[in-house]
Amino acid sequence: MAVAACVGLAGCIPHGSPPSGYGQPPSPAPSYGTTGTPYPADNVIRTTDIPSSVKQPTPSWVARPVEADAVTIADSTYVVKDGETIRSIGNKTGAGSEAIARANNIPAPFMVRTGQRLKIPGGRYHLVRSGQSGIAIARAYGVSWSTIADLNDIQPPYVLRNGQRLLLPSAQAAAQMSPEERAQAFSLDIDDLATGSEPALASNAAPKPPTATPKKPLPKDEPVAEPSNFAGRFQWPLSGAIIGKFGPAGDGRRNDGINIAAERGEEIHAAADGVVAYAGSAIAVYGGLILIKHGDGWITAYGHAEQILVTRGQTVHRGDVIARAGATGSVNKPQLHFEIRNKRTPVDPLRYLPPSQN
Repeated sequence: MAVAACVGLAGCIPHGSPPSGYGQPPSPAPSYGTTGTPYPADNVIRTTDIPSSVKQPTPSWVARPVEADAVTIADSTYVVKDGETIRSIGNKTGAGSEAIARANNIPAPFMVRTGQRLKIPGGRYHLVRSGQSGIAIARAYGVSWSTIADLNDIQPPYVLRNGQRLLLPSAQAAAQMSPEERAQAFSLDIDDLATGSEPALASNAAPKPPTATPKKPLPKDEPVAEPSNFAGRFQWPLSGAIIGKFGPAGDGRRNDGINIAAERGEEIHAAADGVVAYAGSAIAVYGGLILIKHGDGWITAYGHAEQILVTRGQTVHRGDVIARAGATGSVNKPQLHFEIRNKRTPVDPLRYLPPSQN
């Protein structure tokens, strides 16, 4: 197996802690941050009855069960033998090939030479099996997927590969987690869905092409094939007054997007060409939620939809109608929560949308 394929195909996440997202539950800290739609006085998020049109389908991230059978190894050194690759060295030592490359500052295409002395980073490693997702792996160990993603520097397209070894928090660190941290490990946010929900693929396999219609959803055990390149331009998903701005909203709250006032049933349009990565209601605060991957690490999110008109794995074009606006989730009037993310980082949509909504 070529060294570049061994490491490069294991899709991974940019380094650094993800920002606290709009719409997180109030424990440990509220972060809804939408102007005009504050938390109720009792600080409990109100969730409306979600219409059957946006009920959560069988999640892709539970396509395969995960057994918590990680192996802990010690730091060591290894001398490369003739014909070995980083992947084969990882298989022999029990360390992740990506972790070995990072520890030894080996750039793509991740070539090693006979006689080279390598640092083998110790730690607790999980061996990824067919169909396992990042979210399912994280839950098997009771830690957050974002923590694992940070440790492994996961990058787009966020698809794990069979045989990949993921570095986990140590058993001691996991045991010292607070009750709030343990609860957070089993909650979901947009970053989790965007980066940890895809089932793992064989190391030499490619995702199936997108479907053109919602009548043929992608099987839950198949990862989404996102565009290789971003078309480079976003359009407004709908026209309306901005009722929630991007950024801090006080009291520790934050809005990772903008909220646009809408009429109930108003059409929501895809902001750019892409492939639907998620369509459902797994995050209660957002109600009906759609995530679209546009290539080059760009993702858009559309929340509070009353009706979803697309399905996971479906290709969409800029301007296509993907949903109808509503007041699902933790809002009390029809609106659209809209986000643009560059890899894992939410950015202010107003910096990337045209000045005029027309």
